[in-house]
Parts: sequence; structure tokens; C-alpha cells
Amino acid sequence: MRILNGRWSQLILGIICMVMIANLQYGWTLFVLPIDQAHHWGRAAIQVAFTVFVVTETWLVPFEGWLIDRIGPRPTVFAGGILIGLSWLMNGYADSLTLLYLSAAVGGVGAGLIYGATVGNAVKWFPDRRGLAAGLTAAGFGAGSAVTIVPISTWIATQGYQSAFICFGIAQGIIVMLVALLLVPPPHGPDRASSIAHGDLAPAQVLRQPVFWVMYLMFVMVGAGGLMATAQLAVIAADYGVAKTPVSLFGLTMPALTFALSIDRVLNGITRPFFGWVSDRIGRELTMFIAFGLEAVGIWMLMTMATSPIAFVLVSGLVFFAWGGIYSLFPALCTDIFGRRFATTNYGLLYTAKGTAALLVPFASVLRDAAGGWQAVFWAAAAMNAAALLAWFVLRPLRQGVHTRRSAALAVAAE
Repeated sequence: MRILNGRWSQLILGIICMVMIANLQYGWTLFVLPIDQAHHWGRAAIQVAFTVFVVTETWLVPFEGWLIDRIGPRPTVFAGGILIGLSWLMNGYADSLTLLYLSAAVGGVGAGLIYGATVGNAVKWFPDRRGLAAGLTAAGFGAGSAVTIVPISTWIATQGYQSAFICFGIAQGIIVMLVALLLVPPPHGPDRASSIAHGDLAPAQVLRQPVFWVMYLMFVMVGAGGLMATAQLAVIAADYGVAKTPVSLFGLTMPALTFALSIDRVLNGITRPFFGWVSDRIGRELTMFIAFGLEAVGIWMLMTMATSPIAFVLVSGLVFFAWGGIYSLFPALCTDIFGRRFATTNYGLLYTAKGTAALLVPFASVLRDAAGGWQAVFWAAAAMNAAALLAWFVLRPLRQGVHTRRSAALAVAAE
């Protein structure tokens, strides 16, 4: 069992847990139309469940992070496994919007416990490679649903969406609970007094830092565009008439939507360790400038080329590739600036920005209906990536100021 207590083993175990919760967010788009066809609740009303999931997954993470920092990842991830399994079971039997929203909330709490514990554990185990470790862990969440897109699509088509919810929900929950039993935190670092003296900030201190709120605003801006694409991709493909059109690429032939979802999940996973690794070498802010700028270009290309099935597949992949980097860049940068001791809680505070961004997702459907098409939604999503400019011209100087003040304080303390 000693080998399982090594940092690479713990990283792999965390990734497995993240793979098991990926479908709760990235597989959701497959269920929207079948649910609407069965109950006629309307797409906008059904997409509120997606927002409820993301809000509960993110806004409770600060409290969950506080809990994880104190009792460790094992019990919290185990509890998360129970909740995500229960959530999809409830989805399978939901016969009202109220129950659908309640199911989403249960799943959000469970996913937040798992996400917070595994990312927090990763950045604590790898102080020397935070970007890469956070990226690899987040890759499980980004790419984890890639292998199940085709099985879930097939299951929905042949057995019904209710059966897909129930069977996949049970499997995902059991696997997380088993893996949770093997999770351990890293050896204890310095005591609290020493930790704070060397730059580790407690959550209350973090909330008083202007640099935190700039990061929060950037997270909301970039997160909103990506979440809109995640939740609405199947609907966009249907509206543009490309969803079921066969596309042949890389020796494979699949309907455009299925192909796009599979490629998107893979690229959304690859991008997280990729941009994390890049940021370890060239800096977080420059990497953000590149990634967010690339996403703006990708969204503009999708807006102009979405009626082509092949272009829809390839360009949507570019959008997800550029967007996924936020889930390695922000936790690594947060720990860089505010320290390791309270890393899970502090990143939990920042991660609530994803929940704030999710509040904008239902408005995409409203904006689409009001404008009579997706053009206005695409323009809004592209504009959100002005966060690229904030990264370089605002965040970078603020971070440098934090490090300058910290170095000066340590120098005075050493005298």
C-alpha cells in the first residue's frame, strides 16, 4: 500500500475521481433535448438545472475546502461519491422541474466535494509543478466524459435517457467511493505561524487582496463563455442543422454532434495539463493572455463557420481547447500568490466564480430567442475573453506588487 501513498499515485487516484464526475457537467447536453421531448418543459427551464448544478458545485467549495483542509480528502470524496450517484438516480426518476433542480443541487454538492479535494490535494503534493499537477487533475474532469459520450448517446437512443441516468449514475458513484478509500493528504508542512510568516494567507486575508478580485472577474468572464458552449452545444448543432450530419475525420465517421462532443472532451482535457505545463515555464499571466485570446478567435470562427459540419467539429474543439486552461491556470496561480497551507479553501473562494458565470448560461437561450439566432450569444461569449488583456495589463502588475511587498516584509522580519 506504500506505493499508493506516493505523490504520483495520489495524483492518478484524484484523476480517476475527476473522470467519474465529468459526465455530470459535460454529458448534460446529451440529456436536454430528450428531457424536453418527454416532458415539454422548455429548453431554458431545463437548462436552469445545469446552472443549479454549477452553482452548488462551486459556491459551497469554500466551506468544503475548509472541511477538506481539516479532515482530509478521504471522507469528503467518499461522501461526494454517494451524492453524485444519488443525483443521477434522482434525475432518472424526475417527473417535475422541482425534482430535476433538486437532483442537480445534490450532484453539485457531491461534485464540489470531489473537485475541491482532488485539486487541492494535487497542488499540495506538487509545490514544484503546480500548473502541471492541477492541469492533469482537472484534465480528468475535462476529458473524462470523452470515452462515455458514444455509450451514453447510444444508451439514450436505445434504452431511454432515464435508464442512462440510473445506470451510469450508480457506476460513477461506486467507483468514486472505492477510490476515495485510498486517498491521503501530503505530509504536514510548516506549522501555521511559520506558514503565515512565509506568505501563506488565510481566507479572510485573501478576500482583502485586490489581486484576488481581478482573478475572480477574469474567471467569471472566461468561464461564462465556455459554460455557454458546454451547455448549449447540442442545441446549437441542432439549430444549425449539422447535429446528425455524418463527418469523416481521422479515419472515423460519426454524426457531427457526437464527433464534436468526443473531440471537445479530449481537447478540453489535454489543454489543462498543457497550459499548466506551459505556465510553469513562461508564467501564468502570459499563458492566460495566449489561451484567452485563442478562445476569442475560436468563438468568432464558430460563429462564422458553424453551418459546415466539419468546421463545426474542428472549431468547437479549438474553443474547448482554449477554454479548458482556466482549470489549471487559476488554481496554480492562486496557490502561487496565497500559499499552500490554505490552498484548498482559497481556491474554493476563487472557484465560486464558475458558479457566478453559470448564472449567465440560461440567458444564452433567452438572448438567442430574443435575437432570433445565435449571433448575439457568440459575440457576447467572444467579448468575455477581454480577460486576456486583464491578465497581462492588470493581473501581472498586481501580482508583482504582492511579491514585492512580501519580500520586503520577510527582509524586515529577518533583520
